[in-house]
Amino acid sequence: MSNVGLIIEERATDIGNFLVGRLLPFAQKRAIGPFVFIDHMGPKTFNKGEGLDVAPHPHIGLSTLTYLFEGSIMHKDSIDSEIEIKPGAVNWMTAGKGIVHSERTPQSLRSDFNILHGLQIWVALPKELEEMEPTFTHIEASGLPKWTKDGLQYRLIAGEIGEHKSDVPVFSNLYLIEIKSANGGKVNIGTDLFGESGLYILNGNIIEANNKYGPKQILIAKNAQLCEFEMEANTTIYIFGGDPLPEKRYLYWNFVSSSRERIEQAKQDWVNQTMGKVSGETEIVPLPPQPKNIRLKE
Repeated sequence: MSNVGLIIEERATDIGNFLVGRLLPFAQKRAIGPFVFIDHMGPKTFNKGEGLDVAPHPHIGLSTLTYLFEGSIMHKDSIDSEIEIKPGAVNWMTAGKGIVHSERTPQSLRSDFNILHGLQIWVALPKELEEMEPTFTHIEASGLPKWTKDGLQYRLIAGEIGEHKSDVPVFSNLYLIEIKSANGGKVNIGTDLFGESGLYILNGNIIEANNKYGPKQILIAKNAQLCEFEMEANTTIYIFGGDPLPEKRYLYWNFVSSSRERIEQAKQDWVNQTMGKVSGETEIVPLPPQPKNIRLKE
């Protein structure tokens, strides 16, 4: 009997000069554990002189996790962090009561064609930490736990699984695991999983209960403890999830909160430009209008 309870397909979403594959939130499933937002970025090939250009924009109530497969992003924020994100590294930015940041392709890559490909993930903060001071952590690829089991290559990007723990400073019980299969193999880690669990297929195929699933899908488990399946050769997947937060989360634009009123305040703070500045940046992303009769995503 299959342990797949729901399948979420990528939906194309325009974020300016860049199309992404939106995975979360989804109408039938707003969150998986504390994960409330996942975009698959690219792969996008930029022409010479071009690149990703996301001007300064704000966040509250969440941590962002950027994980690249190809390319590079220059991150700058209002607490004076400035670092180039490269493939395999983790950028973990916790907005708390409010942070502003920009994301751009470095000038060094714009002299030629360049590719950007990766994941952009938001993790909601526990209610008691939604107004914490903003923080920023960068973990190089070499600093993430890696191991091999049954011919498969595992990397723990964030959280804790079994005896392995990532140095990414998460604020709730969660996990984000990369598994790569060069020649195929069996995954059976259900005993180490907890809470809600989703499986994203980046490339290749998996077989679960005689059903084959391909790229650009999230499979949500009925029971994380029963996570067992086969990976075909040349397959890469990401298993993520954890304990769900007890309170509902509301999403509007880049804001996440357990309070509708707090989101309204954040909207006004951004209009008034009181949420901070990114050094050396003059343009901003304006607050988008909220269409009539459209409620905050729940």
